[in-house]
Amino acid sequence: MSADTPEAFANQLELQLYREYQQVVGSFKYVVETDRRFYLANHADLKVCNERADVYYELTLSDAWVWDIFRPNRFVKSVQVLTFRDVNIEEQDNSRA
Repeated sequence: MSADTPEAFANQLELQLYREYQQVVGSFKYVVETDRRFYLANHADLKVCNERADVYYELTLSDAWVWDIFRPNRFVKSVQVLTFRDVNIEEQDNSRA
């Protein structure tokens, strides 16, 4: 087994994931980016939570797709994400598709 084999395998998985993303992106209303993951979703709710001196974000998504090469099924009914970093939510304009 060459040293390139694991890297080549990961690159192939990433390419397959990108192709899947291209096929499904137009079916979703929101593009959501967190510090650890990238999501597509049709419903997104973001709450900023303050506890004592800490601020964190509670993100709830439904009818979602998760960018993750290791998930056998990337379509999920709902996702709840807690993070201390900013969350970027963009609403897509699917009328041009």
